[in-house]
Amino acid sequence: MTSRGRAPAAPGAPVDGILVVDKPVGPTSHDVVALVRRLAGTRKIGHGGTLDPFASGVLPLYLGVATRVVEFHLGAPKAYRATVVFGASSTTDDLEGELTPVDGPPPTREAVATALAAFLGRYQQRPPAFSARKVGGRRAYALARRGETPELRPKMVTFEALELVAWDDAGAGGPVAVIDVACSAGTYVRALARDLGAAVGSAGYLGALRRTASGPFTLADAQPLDPVRAAAAAGRLADLLLPAGAGLDGLPAVRLAAAEMRAVAHGGWTGRDDRLGEAGKGLAEGTAVRLLDPRDALVAIARVAPDGRLVTDKVLLPRATDTAPGTRDDA
Repeated sequence: MTSRGRAPAAPGAPVDGILVVDKPVGPTSHDVVALVRRLAGTRKIGHGGTLDPFASGVLPLYLGVATRVVEFHLGAPKAYRATVVFGASSTTDDLEGELTPVDGPPPTREAVATALAAFLGRYQQRPPAFSARKVGGRRAYALARRGETPELRPKMVTFEALELVAWDDAGAGGPVAVIDVACSAGTYVRALARDLGAAVGSAGYLGALRRTASGPFTLADAQPLDPVRAAAAAGRLADLLLPAGAGLDGLPAVRLAAAEMRAVAHGGWTGRDDRLGEAGKGLAEGTAVRLLDPRDALVAIARVAPDGRLVTDKVLLPRATDTAPGTRDDA
């Protein structure tokens, strides 16, 4: 079984693994986390980046020991299908804000396609006023709700791909563009809608958003909530889980012998970087390395020490005691 394979169900087994949910429009990401926490009967659960209530799509959830690998997914790139409405601005840069129509002719498809290309690559993006970014120790959205204008510094983001896939001149408020977006983690797609509207001499806001990929996880991996509820009711939730090591194939790996597993379980395993072969040459201090059992399942993460040794960092075996990392504001 590869690291992308489904984790086998076992009666009475702990719920450990990655559940990729297809979040519907409506609930918050935290609502979905709370639901799955209740269905799985576990307190240990994290997610790989929030989605606004009006957004849908890929939301990876990390259950049990899989919470120990969340940090390796938080910086992963994202992909979205975004609907941008032109002809009005929004206080929140999306459909949930107060809309203000703008004067002037509506933009053409050609103008939008040309302007879109200018955003490709690295881009200094100003976060939305209604965002979780902090200004003077306070959330920007808290200041904006009080009628203040938070001074938000631009942040560097990257757009790897931007494709105009559909255009409708007959939108109720103005022209509507459907855009496929591939971007770095932490990018605000609603800020792209705002900036794209300004770039074509009009205004724009995000009318709909669907996340199509979060790092290695795509809609093909994602489960709608109804099948998740049904699987939990039948005691088969584990059938929907990916292994904790899913999506980490890009990290170098050492395959352990059975005799080394006990040392790993106690966090006392160390090894030399020559165990990595050619892949281990020139690895920087602190580089994460997967430790795999004889069946290629992830059992721990090691780090490269200053002297070249591989030192156990996070252990996924039952006797491990390290804690889960946090999550981040996203999209």
